[in-house]
Amino acid sequence: MGMSSDEIRRTYLEFFAEQDHRRLPSASLIPAEHDPSALFTIAGMHPLKPYFLGRERPPYPRVATCQKTFRTVDIDIIGTTSRHLTFFEMLGNFSFGDYFKREAARYAWELSTQGFGFPPEKIWITVFAGADELGLGPDEEAIEAWLDIGVPRERIVECERSENFWQAGPTGPCGPCSELYLDRGLQFGQADDLPGGENERFLEYWNLVFMQFDQDPINTLTPLPAQNIDTGLGLNRLASIQQDKPSVFETDQFAPLIELGEELSGRRYGRDYPTDRALRLLADHSRAMTFLIADGVVPSNEDRGYVLRRVMRRAIQQGRSLELGPGFLNRYADVVTELMGGEYRELVAERNLVRKWLESEEESFGRTLEHGLKRLDELIARARASGAEGIAASDAFLLHDTYGFPIDLTLELVAEHDLGVDEEGFEVLMEDQRQRARASAGRFAGGQEVREHAADLAGQAGFATEFVGYETTDRETTVGAAAGQNGRVLIKLVESPFYATGGGQVADSGYVECLSGDCRARVEDVLRIGDDQVVAVVPERGTIEAGERVRASVDRAARHATEGNHTATHLLHAALRRRLGTHVRQAGSYVGPDKLRFDFTHGKALTPEELDDVEEQVNRWILEAQPVRALTTTLEEARHLGAMALFGEKYGDVVRMVEVGDGSFSRELCGGTHVRGTAEIGLFKVLSEGSSAANMRRIEAITGAEAVELMRRHDRALTEAGRTLRVPPERVAEEVAELRSQVRALERAARRGATEEAVDVDRLAAAAIERDGARVLVTEVRSLDGKALLDVADRLKSKLGDAAIVLGSSGENRVDLVASVAPALVARGVRAGQIVKLAAAEVGGGGGGRDTLARAGGRDPAGLPRAFEAARAAIESALSA
Repeated sequence: MGMSSDEIRRTYLEFFAEQDHRRLPSASLIPAEHDPSALFTIAGMHPLKPYFLGRERPPYPRVATCQKTFRTVDIDIIGTTSRHLTFFEMLGNFSFGDYFKREAARYAWELSTQGFGFPPEKIWITVFAGADELGLGPDEEAIEAWLDIGVPRERIVECERSENFWQAGPTGPCGPCSELYLDRGLQFGQADDLPGGENERFLEYWNLVFMQFDQDPINTLTPLPAQNIDTGLGLNRLASIQQDKPSVFETDQFAPLIELGEELSGRRYGRDYPTDRALRLLADHSRAMTFLIADGVVPSNEDRGYVLRRVMRRAIQQGRSLELGPGFLNRYADVVTELMGGEYRELVAERNLVRKWLESEEESFGRTLEHGLKRLDELIARARASGAEGIAASDAFLLHDTYGFPIDLTLELVAEHDLGVDEEGFEVLMEDQRQRARASAGRFAGGQEVREHAADLAGQAGFATEFVGYETTDRETTVGAAAGQNGRVLIKLVESPFYATGGGQVADSGYVECLSGDCRARVEDVLRIGDDQVVAVVPERGTIEAGERVRASVDRAARHATEGNHTATHLLHAALRRRLGTHVRQAGSYVGPDKLRFDFTHGKALTPEELDDVEEQVNRWILEAQPVRALTTTLEEARHLGAMALFGEKYGDVVRMVEVGDGSFSRELCGGTHVRGTAEIGLFKVLSEGSSAANMRRIEAITGAEAVELMRRHDRALTEAGRTLRVPPERVAEEVAELRSQVRALERAARRGATEEAVDVDRLAAAAIERDGARVLVTEVRSLDGKALLDVADRLKSKLGDAAIVLGSSGENRVDLVASVAPALVARGVRAGQIVKLAAAEVGGGGGGRDTLARAGGRDPAGLPRAFEAARAAIESALSA
């Protein structure tokens, strides 16, 4: 075998270190917060975009990286080709205005021939052939660079714009490319094959991007002031060349995963296409999910979490097709960690976190997959019986929305039966759902436009604002640049005490006033532009212009309230991890003067006892008057001390670390503002705890004066209730509970009397049928609401014994459903919650409950017969299993 994957990585990085490149560690798969352009890190240059765009100063003019990368653009064909992957490592060397084409070509040639040992005569080169619409001819500079190295002209192939011109979008930085190909010989193709064509003979392994133009407008190029180099070499693809393997799946990073699949399934790789595809997909997807979870992504129904869940569910479905036993995802994750944990220590550090989420998702999706596959089988059978070409968009959407089937999984399974899916109709339904979500969430209109103007102002100003807000809330300073924007003014201060929105903390409010002359403006927002900031102000009198000397004043009351809430989020984070476990990670936050909101990873609702314990622990730390310190240290030292880092945040070599007390319970990397001691928080009170997404919980809370006022209101209400009930305040809860119990008893008696008159329970019980040793009753009971149906089901239970009962009732645009299952039948797999959910899907609704009793509702009375049919089929299927 040639070089191992570890040797390839080491050879590459050591070579460029010798060429005066600084090695940067791989960034997270979650892009930095300030880059909303992608959910994941999709290229080696992705974390370096602020340097290429000139928004931030690079740490060194030459850098080299081995970057973790994740893409889903090819997810549908994973396992069917020899080299497509979702997760892979991308090696790259980069220059920010330092060297250019000649040096980049020389480095690539030297490393290819001397480092990787490729025969020079086997290396072919492609260059940009030019494009009339861009006003560019062939890239003669690149051609000359390769000729000077000694590459014959006949092995330098000119390719069109689609192949050899890079651009990140329709406008912006761009430039020609030059790619290196390895000629694998005539046994892989024809004598007239060329690099860049559709053939297997020439394998591209290194792409050099010469970023030298700015395109704006489209097809209009302006030379960039600094010419940059961005290169990418796929480690896994190079490993297949070095190790002389027909695909990446036989290389050293994948072979142990393929072997694990063989061991678990009892099948052999290379025997048949379906097995090969499944084993390859499991190898790729297990790598992706292990790295994604280790970097802080958890399975959910939104954004990154949805993509992770999609990857996991595709893997689970393929595992079931190979008949792998429970727990196989964690077996794969263990091998991934063993193979790559030496280079990526986060895999080892987060091993327990990975195991938790893989186990949880495999178990939960295993259940829904079983029921979903039955539903899909019914749809396929119906389509084939009717001669339809495929299944309807509404059915595909139901599978997605109710069963959690990604559309690509439905497409795959349907295609196996030579059927299709109405994908356009499905997309329409998905977009309708997105529109509803956007409408409920609300958006700040024009926010992106303001940010773009602010970024332009920061780029033109020629200086970076110094933030002095940690030390002071008032500063005499100078307006270095200013520009009007839709009634507001964007200003750039030389020194600013205003905190810019970031890390979950809202921007400071306050005022900017002229030191000479009569002008004053209210601070509306402070926009973070990389490591810089721009202040958006609304003039109240006079005008503020560039060059003006001003006093910048932060609203101290609002700042202090925000600081108390920010420190409280750190305490809340620590208390949650102490009470629930170290799998708890911050997943988002809002910190303002009015309240705090904290999103965190956790798979279920907190019990009242857990929530009380968390709240009590936070208040205990507040009462202890623990000191709060912000320290500047190295990233390596902060990690050594156990500081928590926010996933998706970008950190430099030097970081700001906030610790509470001696740091034993709370130490986080944080750029926000904080109180000096926990006693300043005063009081912490939880307002609510709920779900923000699948496997995500959200706590909202208040502190300080807001919390004290809330407690006063509660105290007044309790005192007034005591007077009304004529009991002391401490006995109000006991008295209310007693009164509620009496009211419920009266309501039950009234309902029972009404239903006894309206419903003949004996007649209903006589309609039950025998199925596999159990009694099953699925029927409509007219003119009753959900509570009355529960009473009828309760009376039927005593008459039918071990039975599965589903009752339904409909009215105008309303359907009520109730399912009741005897414990003996629950043990056989009949679950009321699952049954009622399936039935509710047919009437345009939803619901759920316990295994023995569940309730649901819907809006489509016409679907009630279908609901009964779905419920009956689910019961009979479980009983016959």
